[in-house]
Amino acid sequence: MAERVIPLVDQRIAALAAKVPAHAAAPTGLLTDTRGRPLRDLRISVTDRCNFRCNYCMPKEVFDKDYAYLPHNALLSFEEITRLARLFMAHGVRKIRLTGGEPLLRKNVEELVAQLAQLRTIDGTPPDLTLTTNGSLLARKARALREAGLSRVTVSLDGLDDAVFRRMNDVDFPVEDVLAGIDAARAAGLSNIKVNMVVKRGTNDHEILPMARHFRGTGITLRFIEYMDVGATNGWRMDEVLPSAELLARLRAELPLVPLAAASPGETAARWGYADASGRHDPALGEVGLISSVTHAFCGDCNRARLSTEGRLYLCLFANQGYDLRSLLRTGATDDAIASAIAPIWQGRTDRYSEMRSSLPADASRGARRVEMSYIGG
Repeated sequence: MAERVIPLVDQRIAALAAKVPAHAAAPTGLLTDTRGRPLRDLRISVTDRCNFRCNYCMPKEVFDKDYAYLPHNALLSFEEITRLARLFMAHGVRKIRLTGGEPLLRKNVEELVAQLAQLRTIDGTPPDLTLTTNGSLLARKARALREAGLSRVTVSLDGLDDAVFRRMNDVDFPVEDVLAGIDAARAAGLSNIKVNMVVKRGTNDHEILPMARHFRGTGITLRFIEYMDVGATNGWRMDEVLPSAELLARLRAELPLVPLAAASPGETAARWGYADASGRHDPALGEVGLISSVTHAFCGDCNRARLSTEGRLYLCLFANQGYDLRSLLRTGATDDAIASAIAPIWQGRTDRYSEMRSSLPADASRGARRVEMSYIGG
């Protein structure tokens, strides 16, 4: 097996300037990039900190006690985040996802949820407001988040076997506490709960069927994610990727599944529903999702932008540079100016890394000089 090499470099490289054009145009909600992809989904990282040390995201060898996190004054305030979100929604964003790091580590994050819940899309409807969490603090936060206006929650859970889970989070955190968080989310009234499992061959792929059995019929959608080459510190190797096609074959050997149509344009997961005895999808049994970000690129209809903890706009999960919006916020730029600066950034977007992965040099596919997932969110 190849040696695992972790480059000890800071991936928070210098940002590009977000330039205000001389002739501003009012947002129309119809913004598209060079491939005709609209802007519909904004993912906002609210902290670069996490209390887990999963080796595919924040390995302990890099993110140790001496790691220099962003100082608090570098982070966007809740008011700054809400202001930017409002401007992105004027350009067509309908869905807002709060991420991290671990977003529930951000103090009083429910206050941000309450602010974002008051925003409206160009159609006058509330945003689809969701949050991704490792679940460690969800039991104590779920009700406050729901009351603040959170629509949905996605929980990262990479296995049910407690020993496997503790080994993967690398801080000895018990799986039962995450499951308690999921139960608390359901009790609080959060709907359409999803559980994300990152699958690494030889590490937790034996947990695929136990996870499927556990969540089948619960109303919770389990999504399997191919281990991705995000950032530079996780030592990604292709031989640790379990292709979704192989994963699906394992599932269908025991559980009858039928393909389902995409729920919305730009959806990342291929949907498979549990079938009844007649071979038709049984909604009571639910479904699973397969996110094949390595073996089956979905760049063609990607409609997601990402806002980092310190206000940098990234156009792709695999980007190596972002655009500095915080400077505009903190130097007195008007809403019209900031909205006008966002438009040409998206209009010039050409990103399609996953489609190009197989043709790139080896160092590129290993994440050379790319932003870390813990900084930009998943």
